[in-house]
Amino acid sequence: MEEDGAVTVYSGSAITDTKKNTFSIKVGIAQMLRGGAIAEVTTVNQAKIAESAGVCCLVVSEPKGPGISRMPDPSLIKEIKQAVALPVMAKARVGHFVEAQILEAIGVDYIDESETLALADEDHFVNKHNFRAPFVCGCRDLGEALRRVREGAAMVRTQGDLAGTGSIVETVHNVRKVMGDIRILSNMDDDEVFTFSKKIGAPYDIVAQTKQMGRLPVVHFAAGGIVTPADAAFMMQLGCDGVFIGSDIFNCSDPYKKVRAIVQAVRNYNDPHILAAASSGLEEAMGGLNLNENRVERFVSDETY
Repeated sequence: MEEDGAVTVYSGSAITDTKKNTFSIKVGIAQMLRGGAIAEVTTVNQAKIAESAGVCCLVVSEPKGPGISRMPDPSLIKEIKQAVALPVMAKARVGHFVEAQILEAIGVDYIDESETLALADEDHFVNKHNFRAPFVCGCRDLGEALRRVREGAAMVRTQGDLAGTGSIVETVHNVRKVMGDIRILSNMDDDEVFTFSKKIGAPYDIVAQTKQMGRLPVVHFAAGGIVTPADAAFMMQLGCDGVFIGSDIFNCSDPYKKVRAIVQAVRNYNDPHILAAASSGLEEAMGGLNLNENRVERFVSDETY
C-alpha cells in the first residue's frame, strides 16, 4: 500500500497532498462519475449516441464473438477518444498487467480489470498501485470488494449477470449482499471487527474504515442485466453510486431514447413520476431467460379442498 493507515477520505477534500496521496487522487477522479451511467460501446457510432444521451463515461470493448475475449484494439480506443469528449474506460483481462500498461500508454482515463473477459491469471490481480490510471474492479461480496481496494481499485463494480440474458437477479443479490454486510459491520462493536475482517478475508484497516464511513471507501457502481430505467433506479435506491449499461442496449431501433431514459432514471431515481415518463414508449428491453428452473416455484392444483 502506498499510504499508511487509511485508504482514502470520501469527501470533496480528499485530495490534500498530491505528492503523498496518489491513491486519493485516483479515488477523487473516480468520484467524478458518481450519479451517472457508464455505457459499454463497441463502435464510434455507439460512442457518439451514448455521449449525446448524457452518459458520464464510456467503456470500450470488442464486439462479442466466439473465442477468447481480450483487451480491445488500441486503434478503436484512439478513434473513440478522438470522436467524443467523455472520459474513456477500457477493459483488461484479470491479472494481465501488460494489457493494462498498453491501455495506460494510449491514454485511457480508467482501466477496468474485468472478469467479463477471459482470465489471464487465475491467482493474481494486477497491482494497481503501479499505474497512474484509476482502476475499476468487479466484486460479488464485501470481502471481495475490499480486497480489490487494497490492491488499488479506485472504483468497485458489483457484478451480476455475465451471460447477457438481461436478468438482473444476480446483480440485485450481490448488491444486497454487499449493502447488508456493510449494515451488519456498521452496527458491530469495535472489538468484533477483527473477527469480521478475518471472516470475509479483507484487510482490517479497510474494514474498519468501511465501518466508520457506513459505505464502501470508493465509488460503488452496479453492472449486469441493467436494461431498463426501472432497473437503473432500482440499483440507485439500493445504495449504488451509478450503473453500467451493457452494449446490448444498442440493439434496438432507437438506442438514443433507451440510453437517455436510463440516464434520466439514474439522475432522478427517487421520483416515480419522472421514472414513469422515462419508461414510457420503450421497446421490450431484451430477450432471453429471466428465470432458471431452480428459481421457479412449481404450483400443483389440489382439487380436494
